[in-house]
Parts: sequence; structure tokens; C-alpha cells
Amino acid sequence: MKIALIQKKYYVNKKKTIKKTIDDIKMASKQKAQLIVLQELHQSEYFCQSEEGSFFTYADDWEKDLKFWGSVAKKYSVVLVTSLFEKRTAGLYHNTAVVFEKDGTIAGKYRKMHIPDDPGFYEKFYFTPGDLGFEPIETSLGKLGVLVCWDQWYPESARIMALKGAEILIYPTAIGWFDEDSKAEKKRQLDAWINIQRSHAIANGIPVIACNRVGFEADSSGVMAGIRFWGNSFVCDPQGEIIAQAGKKEKILYASIDKQRTKEVRDIWPFLRDRRIDAYDDLLKRYCD
Repeated sequence: MKIALIQKKYYVNKKKTIKKTIDDIKMASKQKAQLIVLQELHQSEYFCQSEEGSFFTYADDWEKDLKFWGSVAKKYSVVLVTSLFEKRTAGLYHNTAVVFEKDGTIAGKYRKMHIPDDPGFYEKFYFTPGDLGFEPIETSLGKLGVLVCWDQWYPESARIMALKGAEILIYPTAIGWFDEDSKAEKKRQLDAWINIQRSHAIANGIPVIACNRVGFEADSSGVMAGIRFWGNSFVCDPQGEIIAQAGKKEKILYASIDKQRTKEVRDIWPFLRDRRIDAYDDLLKRYCD
């Protein structure tokens, strides 16, 4: 299965950003990509750097956005993983990944479960934690375990997706560093981000896809300088081997995934077989005091 990750920067406004994204989707489809993954909140700037009520208007186009991206998936005959700002009702919003089938229909959606609240990443102000659980999305290409950004740090979510039959873990992402961070700290952060996701692939014996944004985005409130998104989107196989990786610039990252490889790896490393499910009750506690 050929896949494409669209690693983009934000282009001033929604209209220009979408146009650039569509150009890349068109190119990826010409290269025979069957599955195309977009980054977190790909229609807009990463507005969660500050807490501003005006940004809730971005979710007003939720229904229009669904129709639009469905038409894109249908036009280019691809399974498309999007990341949209969902308005469920006034005062109730979600950071939602929506997967569209090749015919433009909605295959399923996932509402981001783990919501950060850190300097420059004030997502709790905007998003209600997801309530759809960790459920793989059935598509013509197989079962996709779609999660979103902050979810990528939690082995529990990856594990549950795998236990429910996910054949691939997919993470639309918006993560970067601050320019004032030291070079050593930047390296530590990037290495940690890559390695935690590679570990999900290894522990569960399935490929992982992480699609991140790039470019510098200033904080609209002026309180902080802004975030420089580090890109480095990548794909790794069931043993954690990186088979494709982008740098810090815009890129369409291509990779091929062989499902047979998952069977081969799981047969020699049967981690699921040896799980001690009788001894994991403490995982349901916040902390074992």
C-alpha cells in the first residue's frame, strides 16, 4: 500500500492553505498514493498558542468542511485522513480526525482524547476531551488506528487501538519548539517524539505514521514569540525501523507499507501472546500511592 504524508506550513489564511494542500493531494494521487494523511488542524494556523474566544468561529464551517474534504477524497479516489475543528454545539468543541473513503463518504472519526494545557499549547481552552474511545476506523485499505498529536505520548491508547485490530497507527500532529530553547534541548525533544512513536510500533507490531506541520507561527496574542514546528514526519515499520522521514521543510513524504510484514514480526515477537492481563489492574489508577 502506497501512502503519502502532506507536511505543510500555514499560508496566511484558510483559502490559500487549502489550495496548497489540494495541490499536494493532486500530486500524491498522480504518484498512486492510496492513503493520504494530513497534519493536525491543517486548515488553519495552530491557534492554540493563546486563549482567544474569536478562534471558536473557525469551527463554524464544520459541516461545510466535511462536505468539502469528502469531495476531495472522491475526486482523487484516495482514503484521506483529515484533522478538523468540530463544533458539536455552542460551547462544545472537539479536535477531530475524520477519515474519508475513496468515494467521499465518512469512514469514521476520532475525537482527540488527551488534551494538553502547556505554554503555547492551550488546547483545553478550545477542545473537550474525546468521547468516542479508541476505535479503529474500517476502510477499504484496512483498519486505521487514528489518534491525534498529544495522544502519541500515551502507550495505552496505541495498545488499545492495536488490541481492537488496528493495522496502522496514524498521528496527525502539530508539535514544535521555541527558538529560545537550546540546541541540545531541541534535539532531546525531537528524539523523544520520534522514539516514543517508534516504541508504539515495536510494542504492538504494527506500522506508525506521524504527520507534522512545519514553519514558524507567531503567537497572535503577542505573549509568546511563537512556535517553530519541526516537521520530521515519518513512517516506521512494525519493528520501529524508519522507512521514510521528512526534514524541516514542506514535503510530500511517500512510503510503502507491507501488511505481511506485520504478521512476520508478530510471529517472531509475540508480545500480545505474553501479556499478563491478569496483573494490570493498577493501570486504571492515576498513580499507585
